[in-house]
Amino acid sequence: MTAQQIAPISMGRGQSCYRLNPMTQISQLLEANKSYAAARANVADPRPGRHMAVVTCMDARIDVFAVLGLHLGEAHVIRNAGGRVTDDVLRSLALSCNVLGVDTVVVMQHTKCGLAGVTDEELREITGANLGFFPIDDHAAALREDITLLSAKPYLAPLQFIAGFIYDVESGEVDDVAYWERSGAD
Repeated sequence: MTAQQIAPISMGRGQSCYRLNPMTQISQLLEANKSYAAARANVADPRPGRHMAVVTCMDARIDVFAVLGLHLGEAHVIRNAGGRVTDDVLRSLALSCNVLGVDTVVVMQHTKCGLAGVTDEELREITGANLGFFPIDDHAAALREDITLLSAKPYLAPLQFIAGFIYDVESGEVDDVAYWERSGAD
């Protein structure tokens, strides 16, 4: 690597780390894709084999497939900040359950989340974006709220089961904290 490919960045509080130049990172991604494309498993069916969708946080510490023992082609994975049910998650799930056969949803939040313990106002100040960020005061309450929202949408009637998990980023364990089942489901 050359000095031009590596740039120092400030981490705050007098800390710094180094990161690759963005173009170097993009080149590495494209190079890695060549190996992947040559050896990948070809999953022809867009319908998830386990009829499942997982809504979770975009946090880089979460390897959704490893955490839940899933494999390529078994579940739709929908990620956003906080793993909250937003309009875009609802749009994706409407397609997943009505077009692609999903009947089970897992909403998985995690410990040490950047949306925990902050307010919308604080996040608007930090980001400069006038958005609703869906901050999390209590994971169990947020999961129950999201499960209630999902279960109440008429266009998500094909959903039979919804579970709310909290993933512990330190231990790797998942805690099953909320569950909903449609009346008459098997």
